Amino acid sequence: RVLFRSVVQRQDRSKPQAHREPQAVPDRVVQLAADLAVNPAALRILVAEDSPVNQRLARALLTRRGHVVIVANNGQEALDLLERETVDLVVMDVQMPDVDGLEATRRIRARERETGGHLPIIAMTAHAMLGDREKCLEAGMDEYVTKPIEPAALFAAVSRVMHARSSPEEQKTAAIMTSSG
Repeated sequence: RVLFRSVVQRQDRSKPQAHREPQAVPDRVVQLAADLAVNPAALRILVAEDSPVNQRLARALLTRRGHVVIVANNGQEALDLLERETVDLVVMDVQMPDVDGLEATRRIRARERETGGHLPIIAMTAHAMLGDREKCLEAGMDEYVTKPIEPAALFAAVSRVMHARSSPEEQKTAAIMTSSG
């Protein structure tokens, strides 16, 4: 119950105190609380990918590890979702219609320069040419995995970026969660 209340309070922080009205708890908050109760190391991960096949694969792999996955079909949709949702990590396809992954990452990093914080972003791309990894890192991405998605590579990248920003206690929990499943 404490965890559930903290999730609900986290969702309500954006509303001014004087204007809060009693309301039903959104289904996504209930689901997040349930997921966190089962797996305290569960992450909210935004997967920005235009291919429905890769969306399903990434969602299946990450949810099997206990994470909550939100999907965006392109970079602009990912940026819009990040305005409304709080996530722990983004897995970003590099080539997408409208706004590609590199540009979406640049915009996220520009926003962070104004607001502070750092959202880990893992590049996901079919391009494995010399220099592609460097372009992703230059745009502000933290890690790089190639497609087709290899589960071990994806899980290792998630572990590395989350390990880099966690406390020693959280690192122990992450190591346990990464080795299971």
